[in-house]
Amino acid sequence: MHKNINKLDKMDIEMFVISSDTPEELLSLHNKLEETFGYSLSFISDPKFKLIGKMGMKKDGVAYRGYGMIDKEGNVIFNTKNDHWGEQIEKTVEKIKEEYNKLK
Repeated sequence: MHKNINKLDKMDIEMFVISSDTPEELLSLHNKLEETFGYSLSFISDPKFKLIGKMGMKKDGVAYRGYGMIDKEGNVIFNTKNDHWGEQIEKTVEKIKEEYNKLK
């Protein structure tokens, strides 16, 4: 995602990576991404799956890979479970933009 982040530049959104990993694990990943790309998205550690569950991205104690959108009031706009969202970045960006434009 980091190498394709510019595809969402014109959207007024904040992006986060939500993971059930510990803050320490995520800090290590954040630092590696920052070294590689010169920046990193912010990470949210959710080991109790509260936000992951709210997003509908939890099953049997693990988080699905995918993406979604929450509005400013905390309502889930959509979610997409897809292990290959990064490989299918054009389709991913198209879906995010489509859902974003519905909010206007």
